[in-house]
Amino acid sequence: MEQEKLSELYKIRFQEEILSRKNDIWKVLCSDFFQKFIPENSTVVDLACGYGEFINNVEASNKIAFDLNEESKNFLNNDVKFHEKSVMELNKLYNEEIDVIFTSNFLEHLENKKALEQLLAEIYRTLKIGGKYIILGPNLRYLNGSYWDFYDHHLGLTHISLQEALRLNGFKIDLCYAKFLPFTMQGSLPTHPLLVKIYLNVKFAWKLLGKQFFIVASK
Repeated sequence: MEQEKLSELYKIRFQEEILSRKNDIWKVLCSDFFQKFIPENSTVVDLACGYGEFINNVEASNKIAFDLNEESKNFLNNDVKFHEKSVMELNKLYNEEIDVIFTSNFLEHLENKKALEQLLAEIYRTLKIGGKYIILGPNLRYLNGSYWDFYDHHLGLTHISLQEALRLNGFKIDLCYAKFLPFTMQGSLPTHPLLVKIYLNVKFAWKLLGKQFFIVASK
């Protein structure tokens, strides 16, 4: 999708009140869940960072973000280095020097499986030995038609098919939750930070409400 249209699409999808609510949710997600996978002395890259909800709220020595949306930089904290570049240029800038790479709700936007394999190769070359690729994304197995309600979704993935792709491209699977977070924050489910905190501590709720997979893979 062209950069100008990408920017307009996200303005339509994420109105100001939604952005504020998302950031409050991600503060809890980062402090209570994601942070335990990220050493504080690490270098972390957030690919397709969006409005920076993850990279702004996680603790790390060096924080880097990529996105094609030029407006992303306006939402990032001063300690985040921003690249307005394609994720496919990752290895041109960083080679075997990154500890953690994170993507959230991004892989489904890739055009096809060939693009996915190209991205996985970029990520693999960029990570240090033992580096982690952390992935959050909608699980097609549990979503049926609602997966395609978003205009820029192209590639359908389940937790099983993605694990296969990761292994084919040299990764080791460290952890996989088939059901983790609900599909979207724009629905009717309560999203108060306190309720998010409770949700993260009640894994039974994940099995009932979770529609997104969470995978940690290592080089």
